[in-house]
Amino acid sequence: MGRLSRLIRGFFGLFISGLEERNPEALMEAARQEFRTKMAQYNLALAQMAGVAERLKNQIKGKTARAQELERRILANHSAGNMELAGALARELQDLKADLTTDTGELQETENAYQNNLRQAKLVQKEFEEKVNKLQKQLSQVKIKEAQAEAAAALSSVAFKVGDLGDSMKTVEEVLNKRYERSAGKARVAADMVDMTQIQEKENERKALEQAALAEFLASQGIQSATTGEPSSAAKEIGPTQKH
Repeated sequence: MGRLSRLIRGFFGLFISGLEERNPEALMEAARQEFRTKMAQYNLALAQMAGVAERLKNQIKGKTARAQELERRILANHSAGNMELAGALARELQDLKADLTTDTGELQETENAYQNNLRQAKLVQKEFEEKVNKLQKQLSQVKIKEAQAEAAAALSSVAFKVGDLGDSMKTVEEVLNKRYERSAGKARVAADMVDMTQIQEKENERKALEQAALAEFLASQGIQSATTGEPSSAAKEIGPTQKH
């Protein structure tokens, strides 16, 4: 039974270790929660200590006011000749001052302890935050390295060379050649189908219409159209070289 118990504990430990290794974020969150719980308890203790200090302050304040009142009464009764009452009040004042001395010492000790524990709490909190930040950076670096390793493994499993594409690249080349040949053939057929004679005739007709329109315009302006190809006298007078 002892061996079986150790074996079960071993398997359980391996299972927990595997979970921890796969889930570091969960461990960090558990650590944060544990730290927050402990800090809450620590802060509660600090609050109780601060409460004690405040109670002592109030006691000292009240006893100081009482001591001042006793001093006035002692002086007044002494002046009035009430020596017995003045003596009793003096004895009460003496005891009260002793209590004030004790309370002042306790207050000083409590304040020192409170300040020391407060500094300790702030220091622990700062150290914890620094540790968390360090672990977060480390976790980020681990994730980056893991991603790089996964990418490298994926690339190594599908590594290839351009020549390995073989049939696929050849098929693409054949398809592109066929498309180019079809397009080039269509372009040639379209060019061959154009009737250049008809295009020349339309071009001559356009030029003749332009000359007829020009002759009509010149006639409307009283200018004789030049038919020999030489510029008319009126046309010679229009150029910028004839300006005076």
